[in-house]
Amino acid sequence: MSHRAPEPSSSPKKRPTTPRPTTPRPTTTPRTTSSSSRPGSHDPDNNDDLRPPRTPLGPRIGTYIGAVLILIWGLAPFYWMLVTAFRDNRFVFSSSPVPSHLTLDNFREALATDAGNNFFGAIINSVIISSITTGLALLFGVFTAYALARVDFRGKFLVTGVILAASMFPGVALVTPLFQLFTDIGWIGTYQALIIPNISFALPLTIYTLTSFFNDLPWELEEAARVDGATRGQAFIKIILPLAAPALFTTAILAFIITWNEFLLSQQLSNSSTEPVTVAIARFSGVNPYIPPHAAIMAAGALVTVPLVIMVLIFQRRIISGLTAGGLKS
Repeated sequence: MSHRAPEPSSSPKKRPTTPRPTTPRPTTTPRTTSSSSRPGSHDPDNNDDLRPPRTPLGPRIGTYIGAVLILIWGLAPFYWMLVTAFRDNRFVFSSSPVPSHLTLDNFREALATDAGNNFFGAIINSVIISSITTGLALLFGVFTAYALARVDFRGKFLVTGVILAASMFPGVALVTPLFQLFTDIGWIGTYQALIIPNISFALPLTIYTLTSFFNDLPWELEEAARVDGATRGQAFIKIILPLAAPALFTTAILAFIITWNEFLLSQQLSNSSTEPVTVAIARFSGVNPYIPPHAAIMAAGALVTVPLVIMVLIFQRRIISGLTAGGLKS
């Protein structure tokens, strides 16, 4: 019995494979493109997009220089008045802007009554005339402005033109007719002779300021009050007037200042018992009749003007907000 040798297989013999050590691949998170990096997109959390572009340094410097120049131009007369008011009358013509030779005698002379001056009485007269004029101008002006802004009637633009023409009429043309009229009826030297002409100067400003503000108020407020049963007068008093408080405040200040500074008509229509402070300063006489009291006049002017300047500086934001209240449409 013969044994055969095994035949070699035609397929090669496979080697046993050993597993390779695998290193863990780093996990990568998917990249997210921020909305601010994409063109045309806006990131609400990025405040840089909300900031206005910065203006160049040159225009800003020019703006600051212009503001400083305007401030100097406006306040320089008041500064010079104060410097002269505290300066000795013998050195009143000194050109030095630095205060020197300071004294309070000018204020004592301005308030004294030895030379026939009644400065305190003139201040009281100015307060009475200005307060009554402002009150009457607001009383008539607020109803006229409301009618021009809210009521449609025939001849509305004609009334507006007449008011504008009255505000443009020169005051010097009124002196002679008013003087003759008030002389004939015996009003020379009375308060009504000074109040009535001043109303004609303050009333156009009052009407135009309040008309612009009333035009800017939405009609829906008044209509809602009318729907709830309010009359036109109740809607005006309870809804419109409280909203018009900034404009009323601004108009009152401007009307008071205009009346306080009036001089031309007051000089001709007043006497020593009713003259306002502007006329009293113009007629001011010093202790020495041979030396004009320039420093005492400056002291009196400082006592009258500086409080008005302080009041305007304190309420400047209210004045500006009241003047610009009707400038934009909602």
